[in-house]
Amino acid sequence: MKRVAITGSGLFTPAESISNDELVVAFNQYVDNFNARNADAIAAGTVQPLAHSSSEFIVKASGIHSRFVVNKSGILDPEVMRPQIPRRGNDEPSILAEMGMAAARQALERAGRKPEDVDAVIVACSNLARPYPAIAVELQHYLGIKGFAYDMNVACASATFGIQAAVDSVRNGNARAVLVVCPEICSGHLNFRNRDCHFIFGDAATAVLIEPLENAVNGGFEILGTRLQTSYSNNIRNNFGFLNASEQPPREWNDVLFNQEGRKVFKEVVPMVSEQITSHLGDLGIEPSGVSRFWLHQANLSMNQFISRKVLGREPDEKEAPVILNEYANTSSAGSVIAFHKHHEDLKTGDIGVLCAFGAGYSAGSVILRRL
Repeated sequence: MKRVAITGSGLFTPAESISNDELVVAFNQYVDNFNARNADAIAAGTVQPLAHSSSEFIVKASGIHSRFVVNKSGILDPEVMRPQIPRRGNDEPSILAEMGMAAARQALERAGRKPEDVDAVIVACSNLARPYPAIAVELQHYLGIKGFAYDMNVACASATFGIQAAVDSVRNGNARAVLVVCPEICSGHLNFRNRDCHFIFGDAATAVLIEPLENAVNGGFEILGTRLQTSYSNNIRNNFGFLNASEQPPREWNDVLFNQEGRKVFKEVVPMVSEQITSHLGDLGIEPSGVSRFWLHQANLSMNQFISRKVLGREPDEKEAPVILNEYANTSSAGSVIAFHKHHEDLKTGDIGVLCAFGAGYSAGSVILRRL
């Protein structure tokens, strides 16, 4: 079987960032406005008053301190509370393709490759700007790559599913090299008026290049194995779709944004992911103690700590399970790849790492890597 490697990674980070304190000021102003407008109904008991948020609450609930976003002013406006993105014409690059291009070009540069060395592009992310033409085909066009491209969506686990698809294409001889790109504008599907989740998401884009190990010119990481699993659950859901305008009765706007039952997700996903990582390593003959780095999906600090502790049988240190969600928040499919991109240079030849992403579906994917 052909040996395959990740030979380069790339990251696009938006220019604007929102701190917890800034987010809380906007949210609390919205709450005050809502409670004032509904004072009589609240007094009559027909409307429940909204409660303030706080930076301390956000950090305790998630470990998040700030997040990068494509538009800050709209999110922090209590009358808007969503990113405001200028509409682009059909002859202009879409914002997702533009973000993806920046990450993809960096991945190619790190791998020592050019677009003409690549035969396929997979855009794997949780929310796409449109159903067609595929963002991947658009990205392929602007990068100048010949071959094929397609979009895929497995929510927060999309990057690992995309990596397995890329590995299969390279091993089967369908492509010499494949770019897996994860552009995420998570702020666009987040309800910034919901205290339970208004702080969760940020925006970013990542890319990795997959190619045969024998062709690698700048080293990288051999992919020892990939494993995927899904199990249906409604505990993380987004109802946005093209049929919304046709549904009767129409949905409330809040119902087409991100929703989750956080406690249920924690209780059900943690053992699922812990078992997947442990069994995947075991089937490859690798002890958990032999893993130097865990690049986990960056959704919640407590969840990541619990998974690492369950797999290792002890508390991981900061190097073993690096955290980027304190700065980036949850960037869905991009999160685990951001952790990989920022925290792999210190690993030595032969070191083992686990890239693992998990989320709605439920869906989970693990990729076992060895430093070249």
